[in-house]
Amino acid sequence: MDITTIILTYNEEIHIERCISNAQKISKKVIVVDSFSTDATCNIAKGLGAEVFQHKFVNQADQLQWALDNIEVDTEWVLRLDADGYLLQPLIEEIEEKLPNLPENVTGCIFPRDVVFLGKKLRYGKIKSPAFLRLWRNGNAFIEQRWMDEHAILKEGEAYTFKNHFVDHSLHNLTWWTQKHNNYSNREIVVELSKNFRIYEETDSMKARNSQKSLYYRLPIFLRASMYFFIRYFILLGFLDGKAGLAWNFLQGFWYRFLIDSKMHELQLALGENPSDANVKRYIKEEYGIDI
Repeated sequence: MDITTIILTYNEEIHIERCISNAQKISKKVIVVDSFSTDATCNIAKGLGAEVFQHKFVNQADQLQWALDNIEVDTEWVLRLDADGYLLQPLIEEIEEKLPNLPENVTGCIFPRDVVFLGKKLRYGKIKSPAFLRLWRNGNAFIEQRWMDEHAILKEGEAYTFKNHFVDHSLHNLTWWTQKHNNYSNREIVVELSKNFRIYEETDSMKARNSQKSLYYRLPIFLRASMYFFIRYFILLGFLDGKAGLAWNFLQGFWYRFLIDSKMHELQLALGENPSDANVKRYIKEEYGIDI
């Protein structure tokens, strides 16, 4: 189909063949934007016929926007895939059937997402079913510039939501996963603090997510992580996913959130109740290596 797929990578040799092979089922071209991997990611990608570009990594949003701004794409559509993700066959068939017949005012496509964790597809424990804009007409989307939870946004037109799903399925072990989420916790704090500095131009989508997060952060520190886990695991039936569900909801729904609260408390102890913007920025740069 008339699609170019863009994949961001850094040391993804464990995933990259699966991802590229999956994308090639519906793509004329696959582009890998690599952050100077030290493993075989680039060689594998080139061997599979992908075009490989390298660019210094700042964050996901910056890297993807750089790709959209600087890499020549000559297809009608652009697809974003994460290296540890892939499209399920029913979604591929749905794209093949529906994409050529979408009206001109439809400039983007939203795909629902599934998560596979510890070898199991998670079905429960979701406050809402996640879905993301992952396919858009060439030149008709931009990436929100923020350190965490960035979304692609249409410049104009409407988005059509597909019925079938893509999958987030990391093959890394839990040691890697916890290290990744430790880094994510730093970025989550930066996003929350950055609201005070207005360093991002908020999209409507970002405002909605920030509003939801604001409700969460108004709850008592530390208690809110326990409440979030309780709702996901017991009320929203996360326990029905068995051991994988317990691990996912505890680690992603409690431990990760509790870690963020602990780091926020640590920052407050270091800087006091009402620190200056300059001191907050200095602390974030020194402790997290993030310059805002």
